[in-house]
Amino acid sequence: MLYLLNQLESFWGPFRLFEYISVRAILAGFTALALGMLLSGPIIRKLSQLRQPERSKALMGDLAKEGGKVPTMGGLLIGAAMIPSVLLWAKPNVLVLASLFCLLGMGLVGFVDDWLKVRHGSSDGISARTKLAGQAVVALLALGIVLLDPAYRSSLCEIWLPVLNGPIWSDHSFGLPFAVCLAVAVVFIALVCMGCSNAVNLTDGLDGLAIGCVIITTTIFGAVAYLAGHHDFALYLRISYVPGAGELAVFCSALVGGSLVFLWHNAAPAEVYMGDVGALGIGGALGCMACLMHQPFLLAIVGGVFVIEAVSVILQVAYFKRTGGQRLFLMTPIHHHFQKKGWPATKVVARFWILSFLCGLLGLLTLKLR
Repeated sequence: MLYLLNQLESFWGPFRLFEYISVRAILAGFTALALGMLLSGPIIRKLSQLRQPERSKALMGDLAKEGGKVPTMGGLLIGAAMIPSVLLWAKPNVLVLASLFCLLGMGLVGFVDDWLKVRHGSSDGISARTKLAGQAVVALLALGIVLLDPAYRSSLCEIWLPVLNGPIWSDHSFGLPFAVCLAVAVVFIALVCMGCSNAVNLTDGLDGLAIGCVIITTTIFGAVAYLAGHHDFALYLRISYVPGAGELAVFCSALVGGSLVFLWHNAAPAEVYMGDVGALGIGGALGCMACLMHQPFLLAIVGGVFVIEAVSVILQVAYFKRTGGQRLFLMTPIHHHFQKKGWPATKVVARFWILSFLCGLLGLLTLKLR
């Protein structure tokens, strides 16, 4: 439809508005929002047949919910709202295609995990090793899409730090051959995609928590994508200029629109849970977009809540093994630690949203610290 509108410009001048990324990004967000609202009722009714058991009373204690009352796999609603919007309003360059592939591929891994949990009526889905292997394959295939385009092949090697005005790794780092530089970058980017995917999944433990942080992080990165795709803005801010990155702003806007629909139904008390199909897919797409814009470390700042949640689990496991059974936190991911301390779930969610907003502002601030 986008190309049809462009062709109609010769008949009516205002159609040239659809060439502007800002216009298409706004329309993508509203399209996803409207489409999601239309589809949410039928999708949630269908998902009501797929109820994933809650975590056990033995594990959660007084925090355990009554099992089997809320449908899972709500991430399908986000995908159904945003994917048509992206296809409608974004120009399908390799950056958009790779991000979409990461979203769908890691979402498929999550779907299989959710489906097995629902089918077997337990909290056991696919094994952690199998899940990681699936995520790694998806990330590498997504990067393969970018490598097919010679215009982006060398650019894929670039990795920037938020406080520097140049890459810390590129296609000529330390005089190494291009193949070595590219291999290191590909492995690093794949790990970032996998890590972000699992970090969002770990954050998805309270009604509205993960999706609220996703909306904030995605909004910030939509703005960064717009700046990175504009030569003059990128030059002024001394960030990496990535031709075509502006189309990722359209992608981000559509994701925000779909996420707002989901938040409408996921706010406490939740009518639907995101499930791994949503958390793994969205996290993987965020990681992929950040790396394609050469800003994985900026994602670590903007998505600080996701980092904190993931690090809390890593520290808990390491401390538990090292001390022979003692715990560093009352429970992880860390949002459950604060629940155990007596914070109401809604207060935990609100405060983590505030923290996510502050992390987003800090990430934007680094754009001037170069």
